[in-house]
Amino acid sequence: MALFNFNRPADYVDAAREMAATGRPTLARLLAEEAADRTTDPAEADRIRAEFPGNTLRQED
Repeated sequence: MALFNFNRPADYVDAAREMAATGRPTLARLLAEEAADRTTDPAEADRIRAEFPGNTLRQED
């Protein structure tokens, strides 16, 4: 398992891809949502969310 340093949206996407590849789709989706939130380009954020489909898993207050 790789260790990740989360400084950029791409770091979250990389981690999401690894989680998806190792059978952890829920964690992959959460990491992808975080990557999308940290991305300044709305089109890129949409692309990230599309790569990891599913409903949001976040619990908002």
